[in-house]
Amino acid sequence: MMKNGYLRSVPIIEAFANIDRIEFVPKDVELNAEADIPLSIGFGQTISQPTTVAIMLELLSPGRGNKILDIGSGSGWSSALLGFIVGEKGKIISLERIDALCQFARKNIGQNRKIGKEVVEIYHMDGSRGYEARAPYDRILVSASAPEIPSELREQLKVGGKMVIPVNNRLHYIEKRGENDFYEESYPGFMFVPLICKK
Repeated sequence: MMKNGYLRSVPIIEAFANIDRIEFVPKDVELNAEADIPLSIGFGQTISQPTTVAIMLELLSPGRGNKILDIGSGSGWSSALLGFIVGEKGKIISLERIDALCQFARKNIGQNRKIGKEVVEIYHMDGSRGYEARAPYDRILVSASAPEIPSELREQLKVGGKMVIPVNNRLHYIEKRGENDFYEESYPGFMFVPLICKK
C-alpha cells in the first residue's frame, strides 16, 4: 500500500505494521487475510479491504491522545489500528450492533499486547446516531454506508474535529470548523455494508 501511495503518514504506517489483520478474521478466511479484498466476518458483515481502511484513516488523520468514535467496528481491526495510533492517553469508543461481533472484537483486542488495556472500549449498541454520552470526539470513523450523514454525528464532533463516513457508497470527509461550519469533500467508488439506522 505504501508503494501505491495509500499509506503516507508515519503513525498509520506503523499501525498497519504492528496490527495484523489476520488476528481479526475468522479461522475459515485466514488464508486470505493478506489479500487486498474485503472478507466475511459472519452475520452478513465484512472486514474492509486494507486499501479502503488506509484511505479512510489517512483522511481521518488520527493522532496521539485523540478520543475517537468508531462506528460499525465489526471484528475490531479498525478500533485496534486507531488504538495503536492514539496511544495510552487516547480513547477509542467502539460501537457494534451485533453482539457476537462485539464479543469477537473484545477477544481480538484483548489478546493484542500492542494496545493499552484501557484504550479501546467496545459497546454492543446501535451506533447510527453516535454515542452522545461520551461526546464530543476528536474524530469519528463510520465503517458502514449511511443514507445520509446523521445530524447527531455532526453535533458530537468537536470543533476542529474530523469525520469519515460512507454515504451511498461515496466516502465523505467532514471537518468541523465551527459549531455550524462544516467543510466537506466526497470520493466515489467505494462499497460498504449498510449502516442500519433505527427509525
